[in-house]
Amino acid sequence: MSQSTGHPKGLYVLFVTEMWERFSYYGMRAIFVLFMAKALLFDKSLGSQIYGSYTGLVYLTPLLGGYMADRYWGNRKSIIIGGILMAIGQFFMFIAGSFYQEDFAPLIMFVGLGFLIFGNGFFKPNISTMVGQLYPEGDKRVDSAFTIFYMGINLGAFIAPLLCGYLGDTGSPADFKWGFLAACTGMIVSVILFVMLKNKYIVTPEGVQIGVKPNVSRNETEENEGDKLPFNPRQIYIWGSVFIALFVLFFFVFNLDLIGTFIFALTIVAPGFIISDDKLSKVEKDKIWVIYIAAFFVIFFWAAFEQAGASLTYFAEEQTDRHLFGKIVPASYFQSINAVAIVIFAPIFVWIWGGLGKRNMEPASPFKQALGLFLLAIGYLVIAFGVKGIDPSTKLSMGWLVSLYTIHTFGELCLSPIGLSMVNKLSPARLASLLMGVWFLSTASANKFAGTLSSLYPEEVKIEKSISNETNPELLNKLSAFMMDTTVWSGDPKATSQLPVVAIQTVKSLSNSAVDSIVSIDTTAQIAEVSNFHLKLIKMANDNFDRSVLIDNGTKLITQEITEKVVDKVPVKTTKIQIWNLKPEKPSFLGMQIKNLYDFFMVFVGLAGASSVILFFLSKRLLKMMHGVQ
Repeated sequence: MSQSTGHPKGLYVLFVTEMWERFSYYGMRAIFVLFMAKALLFDKSLGSQIYGSYTGLVYLTPLLGGYMADRYWGNRKSIIIGGILMAIGQFFMFIAGSFYQEDFAPLIMFVGLGFLIFGNGFFKPNISTMVGQLYPEGDKRVDSAFTIFYMGINLGAFIAPLLCGYLGDTGSPADFKWGFLAACTGMIVSVILFVMLKNKYIVTPEGVQIGVKPNVSRNETEENEGDKLPFNPRQIYIWGSVFIALFVLFFFVFNLDLIGTFIFALTIVAPGFIISDDKLSKVEKDKIWVIYIAAFFVIFFWAAFEQAGASLTYFAEEQTDRHLFGKIVPASYFQSINAVAIVIFAPIFVWIWGGLGKRNMEPASPFKQALGLFLLAIGYLVIAFGVKGIDPSTKLSMGWLVSLYTIHTFGELCLSPIGLSMVNKLSPARLASLLMGVWFLSTASANKFAGTLSSLYPEEVKIEKSISNETNPELLNKLSAFMMDTTVWSGDPKATSQLPVVAIQTVKSLSNSAVDSIVSIDTTAQIAEVSNFHLKLIKMANDNFDRSVLIDNGTKLITQEITEKVVDKVPVKTTKIQIWNLKPEKPSFLGMQIKNLYDFFMVFVGLAGASSVILFFLSKRLLKMMHGVQ
């Protein structure tokens, strides 16, 4: 095809395939932490850690998927297998959402996450590599082709939170399944379109099928050079021992979870393993160190940026006034802001960088990265001022969150030139794949770190246990008898001695409370033990409870809610009892206690701001170490 006639049709096949895959990924991500919090009743700390582990592994498995495509399967087969695995994973999420009240729902969810993680590993690294193969070597259309492909990613990222959020984030935990089913459908559409159109359109300019065979089309000399990497056994033993030592340190001393321990240890060992090769020249080592330093700062950027799927979703759900034109905007919708902002502002940034380039004033990559981190800090500073000094039960205007996401998009557009292109330019040819793996490792660490930071989100009240007549009717009956006993509501703590022994034992086993600490309250009255502030926070999450008992010296509250709905024209009564911790322990970070949301957001201001300043002062040195590479 002549370069003057536009782009190959195969580009648009890959565009649509990637768009629907990203729809699936971002649609599930938009409602994931909400599902864990509102349906499975995981606290924010646990939900954040699971979210971080999931997104961290999503960026780790492409190393496996890329290797399998290179050596055995080829791009096409890897994409199809990855897509099928992800569709299965989304269907398991649908099953977990369908049976969210059952004890096995979390297990089903973890199975679904496993399929999604491995499926993404086979899909993600292979589809983008096929874009460049559509064009002859040196074709100037390649840059614009990747721009078009990137728009497909953002189109999927824009639509997904809106549709999956509309279907799943309705306020009813039972509806999350429909959001997951929509994500599953999107993945199925992606695979079907790819399978139907690949043979006709995904071909080279000469008509040769792309991605059918493993990527081993190099000549024998290049292949042997790639296979015989310059690593000696002694180097492997040393860094293998370092990995074991770090694993023990992180897991047993710092008490990191298994996934975080593995990711963080590997993120340190892999770069050390490569740079310790004594056959590298000084120039090569300088360039590799630039990659490592950039990757290190990228961890802080994406760890703060990826709060969009975790803590910022909690903030949108609980602290943002989402009323618009008489309706409530689902919290998941806010995750579309970044994609919209990229489409709007990316051409403006291209124009700015182009104009500066013509005047030889365009900042080098390290300066752009420092600017991106600075804008990230500004975004969090804006919202920190928004929450400073306000009651946690007071909701902020949506404008604060929209401003944060927009400023963060500016930061992303400054940082985006760093990425994969810099790794390609600075890597020695024989180590290009390994160093690309290091870059993916930094992104995996960033996402895992994002979950760790999100777990610092301060909670004023926290659900410790929820029981309904659908999940545990026997236990519910015991607690209901306790809640409805008239002697409890007499206001006399000594009256608890008249309660059935089984009811008192049930309360003890669930809340570790002393019997004589039980007092009664009216949910509409303000008393010393429970403030209106705490009741307001609880009623934000459960505004229908009609009876409550304060226990454990005023630190815990048992609430009872009775609702009635019609199923097949028959009234069905549902009773739900929840135990709330009114004084959950506040998290700490680097010795500082996170008492409120202002403290929480200032953590990101500090991390991103300090990283920006340090990188700015390092930039001149990094430019010298790049040895003329721009």
